[in-house]
Amino acid sequence: MADQDNPSRTMSVMHPLFGDAKKNWGWLLGFGVLSVILGTVGLGMTPYLTTFSVTFFGALLAVGGAFQLVDAFKCRGWKGTVINVLIGLIYLGAGLIIAIDPLRAAVVLTFLLGGVVIVVGILRIGMGLQHKGTSGWVWALFGGVISILLGVLVLSRWPVSGTWVIGLVIAVELIVNGWTYILVGLAARRVSREAEGSQ
Repeated sequence: MADQDNPSRTMSVMHPLFGDAKKNWGWLLGFGVLSVILGTVGLGMTPYLTTFSVTFFGALLAVGGAFQLVDAFKCRGWKGTVINVLIGLIYLGAGLIIAIDPLRAAVVLTFLLGGVVIVVGILRIGMGLQHKGTSGWVWALFGGVISILLGVLVLSRWPVSGTWVIGLVIAVELIVNGWTYILVGLAARRVSREAEGSQ
């Protein structure tokens, strides 16, 4: 009866950041916990996670290439047909090669990843030095050094690192993503309870 006299108690709490905080915090928290669990499980099976993710990537490339070829032949007569066919064939061929031998593809991708991370680290250090004396320049420098060390570590273990690095990156990303959602969900719950307490 009291709720009927005060309709605001029965209404959901709308928040500019969390939306319907009363309903959403549980979903955010649950998704975060699930992501952490999946990432933790993934840490124990990084070679399988690497193989699966690379195979999936290859399949996506192959399907994308096939659709591009279909599109090229359906749109005959326009100037870009030959280029469209070539792009489709490259996508399709690369996708099939990756899907057929995902382990070898993972080794190649890991080598490229290690090199890219080192280059990014060098650029980050350069950016930090350019901003020397301003707020946060040390963090850019520190981030660059960490990136270089990570890239060197990956390449120093190559080609063996190719069997687990991609899976490790995915597993760690799942864990970080999960903890982010857990913290956001807890913040949304706190907002919801504070709003309900103020009514």
